[in-house]
Parts: sequence; C-alpha cells; structure tokens
Amino acid sequence: MTITQTLPRPALAGSALASRTLPLAGPVLHGAAGARSGWERVCRVDDLEPSWGEAVLIRMRQVALFLLSPREVYAVEHEDPAGGAPVMARGIVGSRGDRPTIASPLHKEVYDLGTGECFTDPALLLRTFRTRIVGGFIEIEFDD
Repeated sequence: MTITQTLPRPALAGSALASRTLPLAGPVLHGAAGARSGWERVCRVDDLEPSWGEAVLIRMRQVALFLLSPREVYAVEHEDPAGGAPVMARGIVGSRGDRPTIASPLHKEVYDLGTGECFTDPALLLRTFRTRIVGGFIEIEFDD
C-alpha cells in the first residue's frame, strides 16, 4: 500500500467554470466519545483532472479538491471567504513562486492552497485540510 500525503504549509510571518460533485465513500476513522475526527475517503485520484477543481460534499461540508500532480492533492473550503459563495472549486489554479494558488472566480482574491493565506487581502483566510493518497484514493483529514 502506498501512502502519499500533502501537508498544509505553515503560514508566512507578517477549472473550467463548471464543477461536478464526486461520489464519496464512508468514514475511514472516527474519534473517541462520538467526535468525528480523522481521515475520510473522498474519491479515487483518477476521478480528478490535473489543475481542475472539483467540489465534494462530505460531513455536510463542501470541500474543493485540486489535483496538481499524481502525488499532490489540495483540499480547501469550497466557500469563498470574501463573499460566502460556494465557488472555490471553480477558481483558477496557478502559483506564486513555488507556492500553488487558487484565485476566487468571483472576487479574484488569490489564496495559497497549502496555507489558505490570501495574497491580495491579508484579512482573509481560506480554510485548508490535510490530504493523503492511500491505495489510489484521496483522503481528507477533519478535526471536528
């Protein structure tokens, strides 16, 4: 079994326009005392197209997934921090230096896919999730 993990980067100091909902599988791990934390299997790596956002609904939360390479997957909150619309999977994937980014399709703010840091408005932050690839499936870690 091969496990590949994409970790959020620490914050620094100081798609076509349509997405589809991918099928999802059941929980991978549950925390103690009814808390649901841990890894959730979301979809197969083959379900994603490189540099193309896809929205998934998991645990009643919309998450945007981005496959940048066969071993590099990012997951962020699908809701745009600037306006609250569920559109981040429709954003434009790019980079700032070696940092992968997503630009909001509505307000054009640019976010670091690893940290959620907004390059264009420091007051905004996009929630990110840890991801990993296990046996050809993408999993997202939830801490709630």
